[in-house]
Amino acid sequence: MPPSETAAPSPADLLAAMPFAAHAGIELHEATPDRAVGSLSWTPDACTAGGILHGGALMTLADSVGAVCAYLNLPPGAATSTVESKTNFMRGVASGRVQATARPLHVGGTLVVVQTDLRDDKDRLVGQTTQTQIVLAAKDRATN
Repeated sequence: MPPSETAAPSPADLLAAMPFAAHAGIELHEATPDRAVGSLSWTPDACTAGGILHGGALMTLADSVGAVCAYLNLPPGAATSTVESKTNFMRGVASGRVQATARPLHVGGTLVVVQTDLRDDKDRLVGQTTQTQIVLAAKDRATN
């Protein structure tokens, strides 16, 4: 799904292109090259011991929303893939909803670096993810 030169894809279209994210319950609310916003609700089946939202669920949220931000910064015809992702967790989430806000830190010809902040319903920082995405030009993808 390369970026369109005529119309930006809607958040619903972008989420539909990521079936795992949709299956995990992620919602995408906003998607522009400068900022992508999504969320994930606390559910018992996404928890670890003690009813705390699993770190993997939070990382799925951050990776998915960050990937949308990176994707929207690609040149026409290019694709992207995560090559590195680091998450710091600040607090557990035992209820409510977590919102992810992703912003590009660096947009280059080879790499896009995105930072995603995860916040709970009280606007407290739950975690922060920095991910590096490689830019895969159309000609590179044709030879792989």
